[in-house]
Amino acid sequence: MKVSKIVQAKKKEGKPVLSFEIFPPKKEEALKNIDATLEKLCDLHPDFISITFGAGGSAVDNQTVELAKKIKNNYGVEPIVHLTCLHYGKEEIGMILSQLKEEGIENILALRGDINPNIPVKNDFKYADELVAYIKTQGDFHISGACYPETHLEAKNAIDDIHNLKKKVDAGADHLVSQLFFDNDAFYRFYEKTRIAGITVPIEAGIMPVTNRAQIERMVNICGATLPAKFEKILHKYEYNKEALFDAGLAYAINQIVDLIANDVDGIHVYTMNNSKVAGRICDSIRNLI
Repeated sequence: MKVSKIVQAKKKEGKPVLSFEIFPPKKEEALKNIDATLEKLCDLHPDFISITFGAGGSAVDNQTVELAKKIKNNYGVEPIVHLTCLHYGKEEIGMILSQLKEEGIENILALRGDINPNIPVKNDFKYADELVAYIKTQGDFHISGACYPETHLEAKNAIDDIHNLKKKVDAGADHLVSQLFFDNDAFYRFYEKTRIAGITVPIEAGIMPVTNRAQIERMVNICGATLPAKFEKILHKYEYNKEALFDAGLAYAINQIVDLIANDVDGIHVYTMNNSKVAGRICDSIRNLI
């Protein structure tokens, strides 16, 4: 089933969608052993699971597709495959899309992808909206896009970033997933700006439960999310107590989610980092809200 239909069905029920993000393990052996994690995640009944996509390597052999097949066929949960374009040409993207069609996978999260200095940039797609437009010509796929509540690091300013997002939606993206954030007010301000700009598609709020300091420092450097003072206090107080930081980080994420749901967010997208324990604790805390 297409993600757009899932979102519409939940909206009719007056409920937000709940989705997870996972990534393919880097080692082949780990991929074989991921079933235990998948089983636990799928038992939590997410509306869909997104799978990240690595740049470079053999396009059609990418583990993302194999993992998507497993999620769909073995566990009965709808997968949405990340597809990056910066390091791939049209022919390679076309091969991936053909494989997805053959496997009955109809949901794609279209991304430009991060620049990798070790992999040559191709010139067929410069931005995600160009990839979205191309996918629309290649089959009946549902296409999602990414958005940045606190502005993409490479954007000139917030206005320019919203303008680029509108181009992506106009090209055919009919659902958006936000980058992680720790300040709900930043998300609400961003959401209002998208509506003023004429962007009307559903926007899921991306939440990453922080369970260790190194994790948050790495992610903040990558995406530029700001840390509210109350979150900084948690990090400083518990940075040398792993168990306490795990519990405090989860509690903070759960509070974010409860507030978002109370404010009628379109959906919650949990960046699980392949940690089924984290996802399970969240779902246990909000099971009566969704």
